[in-house]
Amino acid sequence: MALVLGIWWGGHPTALPGFARDILVEDEAATRAQVIDQVRADFYKKVSEDKLQQASLKGIVSSLDDRFSEYYTPAEAKQVTQSLNGEFEGVGMTVDSRDTKRGLKVARVFPDSPAKEAGITPGSLITAVNGKGIEGEKADVTTAKIRGPAGTEVTLTFRVPGEKPRTKELKRRKLEVPLVEGKTFTRGGDKLAHVRLAAFDKGAQRQLRREIEKRLKGGAEGLVLDLRGNGGGALDEGILVSSLFLKKGQLVVTTRGRTQPEQKFEAIGKPIDQDVPVVVLVDGNSASASEIVTGALRDHERASVVGEKTFGKGVFQQLEKLRNGGLLKITVGSYYLPEGENLGGDGIEPPVKARDKPKTERDEALPVALRTLRSKLQ
Repeated sequence: MALVLGIWWGGHPTALPGFARDILVEDEAATRAQVIDQVRADFYKKVSEDKLQQASLKGIVSSLDDRFSEYYTPAEAKQVTQSLNGEFEGVGMTVDSRDTKRGLKVARVFPDSPAKEAGITPGSLITAVNGKGIEGEKADVTTAKIRGPAGTEVTLTFRVPGEKPRTKELKRRKLEVPLVEGKTFTRGGDKLAHVRLAAFDKGAQRQLRREIEKRLKGGAEGLVLDLRGNGGGALDEGILVSSLFLKKGQLVVTTRGRTQPEQKFEAIGKPIDQDVPVVVLVDGNSASASEIVTGALRDHERASVVGEKTFGKGVFQQLEKLRNGGLLKITVGSYYLPEGENLGGDGIEPPVKARDKPKTERDEALPVALRTLRSKLQ
């Protein structure tokens, strides 16, 4: 009986009697429990213990001053783990996670989506979700609030550039969003493939290979790999995608951390024809695995890079499931490109500049990438 009580109290320090808490729990834990007790007992509004416990856990991770580390409550964890494996439930947009001080900036809006129908456009700034301001809140947390089961509703307050703020209620839907999209252009008699990868989720390499082979069999002589707005995903998919272009055994990326042993990841499998010229198109939302692929192809002189400076994420995270159903995402190390460069805070600066203007229907960056690709065929 004593053993059972001891185990239970170990996980519920606030339930310990005052004298036992002082003896059996470390001073820090006892102080934390005391603060929670005082708030519950004396704060002028009633506050649930669960809310206080969740806020305490968030505060611990927040004290690390690392924008990539995050504690997710059990409710947030269910939404954060939702994968972009070909379908998801939400309003149909991607966001710019670099600076959320003024709100959440929209990077891309998918066709036939609730966001598109509501009038949200690339460049729009979302400032509130369900009536609550989100200024300064981490992008992962905010997007988790926006996503949700199909058929449910979410109210967004947003401002389209040059217009007054609007508040609209959007009904979430199950959306079919392909990881890979492709098209072939003809320029001056040359056939050029444009293949866009949305995220490095499970199966990304398989879908990408299938689309590239389809374009090459259709007569495409070169390829634009479009990683704009691609915030990354699984490292193993990043290695596999790099392996589509690099020779087997070529170094893709090196990782190491304080408690993480150094690991070198090399290209595996069979790449496409090495004579097929490649241009990688990036922007400020190309991050993590996108930067690994871009940097590896650049360092091995396998591709030219066109676009805007990438996000600059030189670290990687570990995701841990917690006993309460929550998730702990914590930065555990840094990664280094084949030439030894770490991108933390810097990003990849494309030699050829190209920027798509969000206010226009036309894609101004893609023609620059196609011209660069065509010059490699001469």
